[in-house]
Amino acid sequence: MEKLHNTVRHLKGLPWVIKLADTANRSMAMIRERRMHAVTHPFWVIVQKEVSDHVRSWRFNVLLFLILLTCFGSLYTSITNLTGETAKTNDADDPFFFLKLFTLSDGSLPPFHVFIGFLGPLLGIGLGFDAINSEQNSGTLSRIMAQPIHRDYLINAKFTAALAVISVMFFSLGFLVMGLGILIIGIPPTAEEFLRVVCFLLLSVLYVAFWLNLSVFLSIRFRQAATSALTAIAVWLFFTVFYQLIVNLVARAMMPGELASPQQLIGYQQVVLNLMRVVPSQLYSDATTTLLMPAVRSLGPLSIEQTYGAIPNPLPLGQSLMIVWPQLTGLIAATVVCFALSYISFMRKEIRSR
Repeated sequence: MEKLHNTVRHLKGLPWVIKLADTANRSMAMIRERRMHAVTHPFWVIVQKEVSDHVRSWRFNVLLFLILLTCFGSLYTSITNLTGETAKTNDADDPFFFLKLFTLSDGSLPPFHVFIGFLGPLLGIGLGFDAINSEQNSGTLSRIMAQPIHRDYLINAKFTAALAVISVMFFSLGFLVMGLGILIIGIPPTAEEFLRVVCFLLLSVLYVAFWLNLSVFLSIRFRQAATSALTAIAVWLFFTVFYQLIVNLVARAMMPGELASPQQLIGYQQVVLNLMRVVPSQLYSDATTTLLMPAVRSLGPLSIEQTYGAIPNPLPLGQSLMIVWPQLTGLIAATVVCFALSYISFMRKEIRSR
């Protein structure tokens, strides 16, 4: 031990060691000084402020509790069914057995991805319906715009902050479900299953981002927060409930006769599917079903010639992504259009002090 201490003292006394230590100390002092005098970009200041407001708000906490409660309820039913099936059959040998945590249900509660598709829009609407009009009604919008910052920093920061909160929430919830599933059923996910779950979570964030941009756009167009919130909820209810009723009425009116050929029947089903895919929730449902259920080989009607000779095996992740690429492109386009409308409307909006 004494030899070690003597060696250390000898090394500390060497000139090059002293010079190296002095250089390191000066570098650390310069870094600390730069951090003390560094000025944070105004954009990130607004983002940090918006994230703090979202996380501390009762509205977000209530929505978070509701989503956690429903998702853990669906997780309980899926795990119960999984343990029952593994006791009866050899489903544990399924290469995509772990994905059943997100898709399996006994009918009492919908599966995990259905809950996300139903409650996700409420989260997006709740974070964005008063993004601009609340600032305008309180008089803080004109004060912010009076500062030497660009106007688009505000709208971009509000969208970035809300999207960051949604992303952290969804990925934390998804990884928590995966961790609980590993602890309870004792079967870890494969690499492809993990990538499918990550793709599902990214798709969920994109889907909620559409409703977030729509609610932000309505908060710019309407001065009262209650009006923008009711309008956003009305749009959500229309696409969720009433649009399907309208499509069913149109489908009954267009239904071919009993003597219709197979090509006519396939064309009729394709038209009905295309009408349903105007709704973002249908695009999300089709994409998540294909990603979480690798056995799904097509999202449209197939003829006998197309199914002849097909091997009933699950598709790899690349093929599943190719199938859902139109749905993914549609969601991205809808999100970008809503964000562009919000951006243009806010940049042209006249802001006056109260």
